[in-house]
Amino acid sequence: MASYNIFKFLGDGHIIPAPRNYEDYKYALEHSESLSVILLFGDINVLPELLAQAREHKKRLLVHLDLLSGIGKDKAGVTFLARMGIEAVITTKAQLGKFAHELGMIVIHRLFLMDSQAVKTGVNLLQGYKPDGLELLPASVPASVVSELANVTGLPILGGGLMHTKEDIEQAIANGLKAVSASRRELW
Repeated sequence: MASYNIFKFLGDGHIIPAPRNYEDYKYALEHSESLSVILLFGDINVLPELLAQAREHKKRLLVHLDLLSGIGKDKAGVTFLARMGIEAVITTKAQLGKFAHELGMIVIHRLFLMDSQAVKTGVNLLQGYKPDGLELLPASVPASVVSELANVTGLPILGGGLMHTKEDIEQAIANGLKAVSASRRELW
């Protein structure tokens, strides 16, 4: 899937639910208008059920590889997820992103931006592979940093973390993010 279509695939709006537990997951499936849900919890035993529920609600499931328990953080683990029908993943690990991309999965690379050195490190990390998009944490990152990363990488950028109000999300979008993932139900 081409990078420029990534957010059309993920959803029509600016907010993508990112539940951290089963109750919030069910709520996101039943009440969110987003086409996608980012899974920030779970393990290999419950994943088939979660995937079936997402399909039942006509939602796309993005699995955060680093937070899924019981699956190897290697090529075999990523291959297993692809065969299970997982179409999109998020990871902080370039090697897992490469494996997923080779298998035709959509890959969002998550970058934690604590300071300007973290921005440089993130850009250097992306020299070896090109994911379909970036997720910056926190989503309150300044517009100048979003612009710099968009120009340097050519990737669409979403943000996540530290979103407490609708105004926070509006500011994040105004700063150049294409979408924001949020774990708070009241923001979905």
